[in-house]
Amino acid sequence: MDTRKFPLGKVPPKALFEVVFKYLGSRRSDVILGPSHGEDAAIVKVGKELLTLSCDPISGALSRIGMLSVRVTTNDVATRGVRPTWFLSCIMLPEGSGSKILRTICRQTGQAAKKLGVAIVGGHAEVTPGLDHPLVIGCAAGRVSTRGYVACSDAKPGRKIILTKGAGVEGTAILASDRAAPLTRAFGKGFVRRAVAFFDMTSVVEDAMTAFECGSVLAMHDPTEGGIAGGLNELANASRTGFRVYEESIRVAPETQKICSFFGIDPLKLVSSGSLLVVAEERSADSIVSRLERRGVQATIIGEVLPSWSKRILVKRTGHEARLSLPEADDLWTALRRRF
Repeated sequence: MDTRKFPLGKVPPKALFEVVFKYLGSRRSDVILGPSHGEDAAIVKVGKELLTLSCDPISGALSRIGMLSVRVTTNDVATRGVRPTWFLSCIMLPEGSGSKILRTICRQTGQAAKKLGVAIVGGHAEVTPGLDHPLVIGCAAGRVSTRGYVACSDAKPGRKIILTKGAGVEGTAILASDRAAPLTRAFGKGFVRRAVAFFDMTSVVEDAMTAFECGSVLAMHDPTEGGIAGGLNELANASRTGFRVYEESIRVAPETQKICSFFGIDPLKLVSSGSLLVVAEERSADSIVSRLERRGVQATIIGEVLPSWSKRILVKRTGHEARLSLPEADDLWTALRRRF
């Protein structure tokens, strides 16, 4: 029996296949798209309609935990090309908590949901033994329209890969918020304030809906844990393809670059909720980028899908090729363990 302990964050893909995916309850004909590595959300049939469902926890980013619980789950629904409409949350509080922290979390979830036109339809809240900080688990859902939906498994070789915003969006905001003191000493209050404001970019609902409405989109993926490197590998695993991306085309904001240099981490391996990977037909890629930018969303074609599953290529600024593998753990955890 394998007795090795898992790293922080998502369990490794091997554990998903050897453990998690072996215990999926009953087989049902109304499950159109179930659990699979690299897929963001499930698709189920309810009567004559299809629903998209997603579930995610927020265990860090304590100052914005309620807001992020809405955004990360609705992001996953949106990557199907589906507008999210419903949300449920399970709020778990450490012993000694009172109404102040509960009100803060609920206010954040309420505001974030209202901004997206999402109704909070249920959930649960409790004080839980053994916790040293709050934990919020969110579930989001949306109804599939007549336009249908996309899945990561539909990415095909030769198609272009588009990235919105850039690398490490969420990680930049989390580190600026949770490690404000050392970053303020290093770069000043104004810098930290700008980096914390990256929280405002962590939704991809409008990014995804804008791209999907253009047509010619085959797949979309929300690169969360493991950052852009993790997202690209998950997308490739789901579609049994490879990829070639160009370092010079992947945007890294100055705030992200400075924070990553400060903590000695890689911006491509830093959690990046707020960025969106879009796989599109080559003929439409430029028009999708233009449409996104007209909506105020930065977007860049960063590479293409390759036919070989083993090819995971990052073309460095020097022109040399390197393998961009699935990170064992997100670099956020490396940074948060640093003591100053």
